[in-house]
Amino acid sequence: MNLNLYGHSNAWLMVDCGSTFNVPLDSSQDHEEHVKRHGMVIPDASFIIERKDDLQAIVLTHAHEDHIGALLHIWPQLQVPMYTTRFTAEVIRRKFYQEDLYYELPIVEVQPGDELDLGPFTVKWLPITHSIPETQALLITTEVGRVLHTADWKIDDAPVIGNKFKPSRYKALGAKGITAMVCDSTNAPKADDVLSEQACLNGLTQVVKAQTGRVVVTCFASNIARLVSLAQVSIATYRYMAVFGRALENMISIARQCGYWPEEAQVIPSRHIGYLPKHEVLIVATGSQGEPRAALAKLAANRHRWCDLDSGDSVIFSSMVIPGNEAFVDKITQQLKERDIHVIQQNDTQHTIHVSGHANAENLAQMYRWVKPKCAIPTHGESYHMGINAHIAQQNGVPLQLTGRNGDLFVIAPEPSIQRQVSVPSRIPIDQ
Repeated sequence: MNLNLYGHSNAWLMVDCGSTFNVPLDSSQDHEEHVKRHGMVIPDASFIIERKDDLQAIVLTHAHEDHIGALLHIWPQLQVPMYTTRFTAEVIRRKFYQEDLYYELPIVEVQPGDELDLGPFTVKWLPITHSIPETQALLITTEVGRVLHTADWKIDDAPVIGNKFKPSRYKALGAKGITAMVCDSTNAPKADDVLSEQACLNGLTQVVKAQTGRVVVTCFASNIARLVSLAQVSIATYRYMAVFGRALENMISIARQCGYWPEEAQVIPSRHIGYLPKHEVLIVATGSQGEPRAALAKLAANRHRWCDLDSGDSVIFSSMVIPGNEAFVDKITQQLKERDIHVIQQNDTQHTIHVSGHANAENLAQMYRWVKPKCAIPTHGESYHMGINAHIAQQNGVPLQLTGRNGDLFVIAPEPSIQRQVSVPSRIPIDQ
């Protein structure tokens, strides 16, 4: 989960306000199935709540839950304007409405490339490629320095949704002089090629074509690029596409509203799919992490209201398994295999059926060489990931790397340093 605070001249700017899920009470038992877990965990925002009169705004980089999921719980205590693009704004509005929180939300919709003054901060929104529309890196400028906050990103020359990554945009920053680059570390340890979403579309098409029975694909509901790819797969393979799961229905509705859903991509009512010949069925289902109440779990247990899977049908996992969820996913796959339902994960096929939305080691190296920051501040990952990110920065000409933990204060200017544990970091469980 992500919550970042930038401070200057007695003012604060919040970037993102995310949540995480399925967190064990005891982190040492993270991979065990039956350990007590919290349904949802949010950051402890008491530091900024105590200083809310100095908070200028909340800026949201994109609409993934680990970047906006805690707004429902934290924003009512702050009541400050939120700045983001149209797609993310619509996701946020619906989240509040669905929880019966009928605030007049002060959301200011910005366009990619916009530049606004928010107190002593000048913020410029920079388009960057990720797995959800309108993801924005941020150039945050004050009178004492410039920070590039990358958000989640990767270099994608064929992203399916939106424009391809533009190196020139980030090379231009290097000429301006960037004081610090605050950078996503999620895939820093990975040296494998970061493939484009187009490669995933091609791979899924080939795998689905080879199946003779019903096909179920499970993926993250917020991965709009993947959903559009699957809609195109359904057309190419002459199958009808239905979605099982309210989160999927909601995200497709938002994609339609914001102009990201292809007109030719039809989604039929879920209740109709069970009456079609098996070879004409493509179901997209929630539950890629083995969530017990999600659609895939119900299909695996043969208790979904709209469709029963039979021997010879196939389930494709078009997603990564988030660390800690292995036991849940294994339970689902075992249930499916016991019913003679084919389970296809990335290791089971030579075709690409999932691509990450995060930069690998080579992407990071390229970005550091283009931006040429004076300081690298790795974020968004465990200590292991951030340490590797820092090493990549050092190997690519960044003279200083600052790595820390939750609650640390990073002094960026005039003299970079870290003050450890300025506030005691804690995570607040929200059991739902």
